[in-house]
Amino acid sequence: MRHPARLGTALALALATAGCSTAAGGGAGADARPSADAVTVTSCGRQVTLAEPPRRTVALDQTSTETLLELGVHDRMAGTANLKTKIPARYEAAYATVPVIAPKIATAEQLRAATPDFVVAGSADLFTEDRAGTREELDALDVPTFVSAVDCPRQNPAGTTPFDLLFSDYENLGKLFGARQRAGELAAEQRAAVAKAGETASKVPQGAERPSVVYLYSVFNGMPYVAGRSGLPSEMSRIVGARNAFDDVDEDWPEVTWEEVAQRDPDFIVIGDLSERGRPGDSAAEKRAEMARHPVTSKLAAVRDHKVLEVPGIELDPSVRSVHALGLLAKGMEDLGYVR
Repeated sequence: MRHPARLGTALALALATAGCSTAAGGGAGADARPSADAVTVTSCGRQVTLAEPPRRTVALDQTSTETLLELGVHDRMAGTANLKTKIPARYEAAYATVPVIAPKIATAEQLRAATPDFVVAGSADLFTEDRAGTREELDALDVPTFVSAVDCPRQNPAGTTPFDLLFSDYENLGKLFGARQRAGELAAEQRAAVAKAGETASKVPQGAERPSVVYLYSVFNGMPYVAGRSGLPSEMSRIVGARNAFDDVDEDWPEVTWEEVAQRDPDFIVIGDLSERGRPGDSAAEKRAEMARHPVTSKLAAVRDHKVLEVPGIELDPSVRSVHALGLLAKGMEDLGYVR
């Protein structure tokens, strides 16, 4: 098989003998004539074909790890990496059976040492030469790769929402793992949760009267990071009938100033609690304190009147947990008096 020399012959051979026999990818090393039982899906503009369900999957981040745990395929996982917060209690027993190949972002060497036959990631930037290796490199080793549709905006149909893309991930992974029933159930459960949260929008004033919201994700070196137009919170806002105050910024989590936050004068503020990450400014309490003591934001009505909601920060990025934050947002708007 072809493989970049820098990966090391020993690692490549270990992967080839232990991990390559169970799957066929969509790149240079793929079988040109997959078996009649092979399953093919499209992932981030690339076809992924598996001759049979994977047996040694590595998930490169917490998002993809929790999706696979939710689908009940932990017994076919050979590794996980890049855990940012605690695993929810409902996944703990299954997660304990999965080897952690890297506490943070996995390198190519760490990935190949796990001899995977399939690799899943929530974002395309985990598949780079200085990280786990490119998708092309792994294809050359007959190791198919899958990237969440949420991170591939150019390949998605116009008008497709982030939640639609999450549900398509569940269904595509369900096909590849032979777990279609569970994937269908999960997508149906979460579609129902989105629809329930959407009932809030019909009870909220529309047009210019829609309540505006700032999502405060983190504070680093005293500077706030908020949700921009391309992040999931903008879609959450639309669903519940609110308006993201930073919808004019085409980024997921742009760094802004406290003065810019004050200029937007949001009706309420959603704080992403990242306490488990443990960095300065991550906890909800620290963010509340920063807003309360800052000479500009302390004067905001939303701060003075305590119109602040707290949600788990990790749930503000697309994942199997995101519908929970959406439900908290809908309930919080009702508690704050925006729902008639």
